[in-house]
Amino acid sequence: MRDPDGLIARAGVRGDPDRDQHFLIDDRVLDRLPTYLTETDADTSHLLEIGGGTGALTDRLLEAGERVTVVERDRKLASFLREEFADEIAADRLTVVEGDALEVELPDFTASVSNLPYGVSSEITFRLLPKSRPLVLMFQQEFAERMVAEPGTSEYGRLSVSTQHYADVELVESIPKEAFSPPPAVQSAVIRATPRDPDYEVDDEQFFLRFVKALFTQRRKTMRNAIRNTGHISKLENPDAVVEAADEELLRKRAGAVTPTEFAALAELATDVTRITDDG
Repeated sequence: MRDPDGLIARAGVRGDPDRDQHFLIDDRVLDRLPTYLTETDADTSHLLEIGGGTGALTDRLLEAGERVTVVERDRKLASFLREEFADEIAADRLTVVEGDALEVELPDFTASVSNLPYGVSSEITFRLLPKSRPLVLMFQQEFAERMVAEPGTSEYGRLSVSTQHYADVELVESIPKEAFSPPPAVQSAVIRATPRDPDYEVDDEQFFLRFVKALFTQRRKTMRNAIRNTGHISKLENPDAVVEAADEELLRKRAGAVTPTEFAALAELATDVTRITDDG
């Protein structure tokens, strides 16, 4: 395995906190990351890595999978990866895509293991989750805890509902700051997302996610008031009609105590009521 510090030295770079660059240098953590995927018998025939950096994780993924595509937006680092892994590229085992992971066309990957740039981790995650592929992703600890949170906890929110809509999510490891160069300001954590269909149905997924987002902007309000106050966000034309049709016990709850299944039922009710109102 390539030595992380040696890769940084050969690349002639330093991590830059201002550019969200923190290179993972702990060999033990790097060695463990692919195992969170392989121990679930996930398909590793084409692994996607977002934010390749100097290639320490890329090196491990090449051991774990048949092919790897790495997306790196930093031109100098992308050039280094092509040079460092020239043999793997020549053997058609590695593809380096230079560009922004939010804009480039992603390959038809089978799973992803990535140390995400924290500044855009949410946007990238919600580009990956709808692909319904196993994911092992690293985030700031607080963000990861919100992803896996249960209803009724202080961490539970829009992120929890939206993430768990797509997958079973578990926090598999916390990573100390010292595992990175330079150390970030906060501790990190690794989550594993296993895709599955939710145990509820929604006709309009975009509306459901927008509706959840709207209601959590008023998380201190009862659902009755939150529905009425957020029509401009959810784009509900007649919030009062939804309140009139909804279950009274649910309307007394606050968003932090509402389960994803209850949110889905309420979103479906809102869609039905709006449809009836429009038809009427």
